[in-house]
Amino acid sequence: MSIDLGDFEKKARRAVRRFWQSRQTAADRQKDIGRSDQGTRAEVTAGKNMDGFVQLICDVVTSHGLPKSSLHLTSTLLTLPGFYRPTKRWDLLVTHAGRLIAAVEFKSQVGSFSNNFNNRTEEAIGTAVDLDTAYREGAFGDQVKPFVGWMMLLEDCPKSRRPVNDRSPHFPVLAEFAGASYADRYHLLCKKLMHEKLYDAAAFMLSSKKHAAKGTYSEIDAMTSLRAFAALLAGRVAAEVAS
Repeated sequence: MSIDLGDFEKKARRAVRRFWQSRQTAADRQKDIGRSDQGTRAEVTAGKNMDGFVQLICDVVTSHGLPKSSLHLTSTLLTLPGFYRPTKRWDLLVTHAGRLIAAVEFKSQVGSFSNNFNNRTEEAIGTAVDLDTAYREGAFGDQVKPFVGWMMLLEDCPKSRRPVNDRSPHFPVLAEFAGASYADRYHLLCKKLMHEKLYDAAAFMLSSKKHAAKGTYSEIDAMTSLRAFAALLAGRVAAEVAS
């Protein structure tokens, strides 16, 4: 089966609009019941902000030959065994004929850049290492290694684009991180996650709240683009269907 992403850009913009709408709906709901979470926490605690992107990726899977029954989205069906910990709950799992085809994480960040970047980085690396080691140790049986994906949508604003300085008193930070903004750092993270083969695809997008109604988003390069992510997953699904 050939790779056909169809009206991919339209679906991507729809997912971005849904992201911002979900955050606003959650914040409005908190105000209506007379409770205000600190900062933008009310927009985050709803937990459904990336559902538009989840749906986009689900469409990629089903349009390339796997049935909807291969998609697992409910919390009770999202857990995989780990190696360094008993289990890990993913955001989306794809299975077929008793095999794990794909495991994907969907992340976002709006504000609080300095507080969350390191946490996101450590989580992404740890999750991938845990899954890879569990696979090596036979946790998923005798099968081809599953597709593993990581996706990040970051708020596009002056604070996320501003150069950031780090202090490392004993040894210098790597040259690529010197003065890198948080947008640059997430982009570097995605590239390194793929270069080190921790993830098969890592997509990084930026979107400004000012242009939420249009679903506008930007990307830094083709390697970490949403389209590249979708194409790689589509290829893995097509290979499974053809086997």
